[in-house]
Amino acid sequence: MKNTFTLPNNLQDMGNLQEVFFSIMVLFMFLLIGKVLRVKVKFFQKIFLPSSVIGGFIALALGPYLLNAIPLEFVTLWRQMPGLLINVVFASLFLGLAIPGIGTIWKQGGSQICFGFVMGFGQYFTAILVTALVLIPLFDVPPIFATILEIGFSGGHGTAAGMQQVFYDLGWPAGAALGQMSATVGIITAVVGGVFYVNIAIRKGYSSQLNQKNGLPEFKKTGLIPEENRTSSSKATVASESIEPFAFHFAIIALAILLGWVMLSGVKQIHPILDGFPLFPLAMIGGMIIQIASKPLKVDKYYDRSTFERILGFALDFLVVAAIASLRLDLFVENIGPFALLMVAGIFWVFFCLIYLAPRMLPKFWLERGVTEFGMQSGVTAMGLLLLRLVDSNYRTGTAQAFGFKQMVYEPFMGGGLITAIAPFIIIQLGMWQSLLASFAIMLIFVIIAWVNGFLNLKPNKAAATDGFLE
Repeated sequence: MKNTFTLPNNLQDMGNLQEVFFSIMVLFMFLLIGKVLRVKVKFFQKIFLPSSVIGGFIALALGPYLLNAIPLEFVTLWRQMPGLLINVVFASLFLGLAIPGIGTIWKQGGSQICFGFVMGFGQYFTAILVTALVLIPLFDVPPIFATILEIGFSGGHGTAAGMQQVFYDLGWPAGAALGQMSATVGIITAVVGGVFYVNIAIRKGYSSQLNQKNGLPEFKKTGLIPEENRTSSSKATVASESIEPFAFHFAIIALAILLGWVMLSGVKQIHPILDGFPLFPLAMIGGMIIQIASKPLKVDKYYDRSTFERILGFALDFLVVAAIASLRLDLFVENIGPFALLMVAGIFWVFFCLIYLAPRMLPKFWLERGVTEFGMQSGVTAMGLLLLRLVDSNYRTGTAQAFGFKQMVYEPFMGGGLITAIAPFIIIQLGMWQSLLASFAIMLIFVIIAWVNGFLNLKPNKAAATDGFLE
């Protein structure tokens, strides 16, 4: 059995931890450079491009594939980081959150759940259809090429890195690199496309919180919060004299990852094809187990959700800058034709869902709920929350609660969950057309569920709601 935490040979050959340490410090500098450019460059402000993306592209330009100003050893190290950091992100997802009853989840998040699963499985449906009809006949790509859309868009850079071993074991090493590039396209689609559509929606009167006169707050564009708008980012639940609160929460996350690691050894015993099964979805399950077990033990009262979110956000920022900085441009160039066609199809699908399906499947505050889902489905959860904060900064529409409940149901399966992890195996075992039919059937089931529950409205009123706000 393979040891998931064994350092890659190229790290062992680097000689000592000093090189590892300073390569990480250099990567932090690129993150800081990205932040400075976000503050200073109006174009980056207008498209709301995250600092991690800006810094990552600068590091990529200075790397061995372009200007060759950064040592290859640094880039090789950076390439390993997203696959490790994604475990921190997924282990943190449900820690510090009270697990509500099924009735509460469905009452507040039922429509969001249906819309989210249609949008997520639609990525598989769209990708498999395009791959089967166009990409395989024209470019002779492998059938699992279709999985990089959902892995990159709904999953993100960390998910793509976590799937690296799967693609290697299935004989397609380019899959991880293309998944990373797919995630990069997804983030840019989320922020640029999302902000672009939000501005259109404001002018058309779809937004319940923003109008054309006021527009988006200036500090949202620069990312520098003025003193009067600042809030506390976390709360101390343990005395720092005994243990630093940040260290305490990180230790809980580490325990979740280790639980996932134990479960991974069991999964690998099921079938040889699962030998490359990734750790991150099991780390998420480990986090859920810890959260559920902590309540009867009365330990959960010492968990601060905001601290877990800070750790998650830190890992995600660092993950993105490392993933972009270490992109394999050689593999990307080799597959530019089929990759570009698949990305066009994916972008069309997520915009179709936002513009056409969201008003019909989300009964109230469709713009706020739709654009949040759009951000998550094309650029991971953080991008969805970024767009939510733009259109509903005070969380008055109930979108935050609905989206949070939806994530509790959605994340264990999609966007880096179990279905994401096993999708390549499913396509290999079932074949393209059976997989296409299966994804369509699941989409149809959730449409029917939405219709039965009264969520579906084929003739919606797109005008912004004027009531139903949370006080």
